[in-house]
Amino acid sequence: MIATATAVAFVVFSCKGQLQPAEKLSGDVPFQTVDNMYVVQSKDGLLQMRISAGVMERYTRDTLEWETFPKGLEIFAYSEEGLLETEMRSDNARHEKNKNTGDEIWMAFGNVYLHNVIKQETIETDTIYWNRTSAEVYNDCYVRLYSPDGFIQGYGLRSDDRARNSSILRPFNNYFIVVQDTTKVAIDSVNFIGPLLKK
Repeated sequence: MIATATAVAFVVFSCKGQLQPAEKLSGDVPFQTVDNMYVVQSKDGLLQMRISAGVMERYTRDTLEWETFPKGLEIFAYSEEGLLETEMRSDNARHEKNKNTGDEIWMAFGNVYLHNVIKQETIETDTIYWNRTSAEVYNDCYVRLYSPDGFIQGYGLRSDDRARNSSILRPFNNYFIVVQDTTKVAIDSVNFIGPLLKK
């Protein structure tokens, strides 16, 4: 009986000794991993946002919480009327939240595609930041912007979080369509309800 008690005490002590290095790394190891993540956010019965990712890994340390999306991220944002307004896709992404202040920032990396469905404007870049607290989208790297009015490229982007009013800070070698057909009808095929017009 005495020998059994000694053996149990040795096993407990031995396991505790092996766990100490893992405890030191707890900030670098995700405490939650979600495969095929799909999140829907709504308010007063209207869809506001959909987020999907192949993998989401959640971490925490001191005053910072963050999630990484190593297999890419897709965000679909909806207007106040519930229409799909903005799409964003990237190869990789990260979301950080300060536990003390509540400040949030989203970062998207690699083949970032930001498209305003209603305005038919598309932004392509390598890195983009979205400060959710100030509702601003920005970067300081190379950007291409395609719109019905033409093509703009340059360095540095500033926009609201729905990509309704986007501007490039240092543009170069751009072209615009000066003359437009004012009778042209643009159909939002994503949000259109009803019969499509024949061409």
